[in-house]
Amino acid sequence: HMKINLKSGIEQLLFGMKQNDVTAIYGKPDRNYKDEDDNVILVYNKLKMRLTFYQEEELRLGYIVASSPKLELFGNLIIDKPIASVKKELAAKGITKFTQEEFDTFENYFNEENWFILQTEFEEVVKFEIGAIINQKDEFDWKFGKK
Repeated sequence: HMKINLKSGIEQLLFGMKQNDVTAIYGKPDRNYKDEDDNVILVYNKLKMRLTFYQEEELRLGYIVASSPKLELFGNLIIDKPIASVKKELAAKGITKFTQEEFDTFENYFNEENWFILQTEFEEVVKFEIGAIINQKDEFDWKFGKK
């Protein structure tokens, strides 16, 4: 199982890591490219994860898009589950505020407090996105290397 750690990352991935920290754990990515903002993107097919390293933040890991069926939030699997039951499980943990966005057959449920998105298609969760938190000082709250 792959544990989602809200505000911190997924599994051993911690926001604030550099590429070499990640490759030391997970090895060479299947794809490595830059997006239009010159952020570095690493793709791991087996993990079903896309990692974004922000160019303006010394290429620190700041965003993860994941769709592995092994993803687990508070001990519950979320991928391929009805959004209604996932939201119910999250409500039990006090996470109830979602901004909803629709495009084509997809819907995004964004929780700003923990900076994550549950993406659904046909009412089932197909993708999970999580980003580093921005703190009160309007800076990223990097978790890596913090004691």
